[in-house]
Amino acid sequence: MAPKNYSISPAKIGSQDGFRLPKAFSHDHPHLVTAKGHIEMVDKNTFLVHFDPDEDLEEDEDESLMLKLFLDTLMKFAIEKPDSLTPYTQQMADEMDELLAGVTVDEDE
Repeated sequence: MAPKNYSISPAKIGSQDGFRLPKAFSHDHPHLVTAKGHIEMVDKNTFLVHFDPDEDLEEDEDESLMLKLFLDTLMKFAIEKPDSLTPYTQQMADEMDELLAGVTVDEDE
């Protein structure tokens, strides 16, 4: 697989200097978006970025990608056909609360 290049641009974040990555980077590598890491200078104009991703995020990468694709599809549909949307009302919320009353969820599964 050929390496993919991403353009970066300088960014001022508060009083810190940084770089802005394109959205394509976070779409292609969601497990690295919140990762910490360090920079290794190779020469005067070249550096390597080493990421230390959160292990839990790496395991959920496939699920995150599927959720992102699903939400992107919903957003596209909503933008193309806004008249087909139904506002979520308090009555709907009350009905949902009634349906879920007494339901317990085991978060470990």
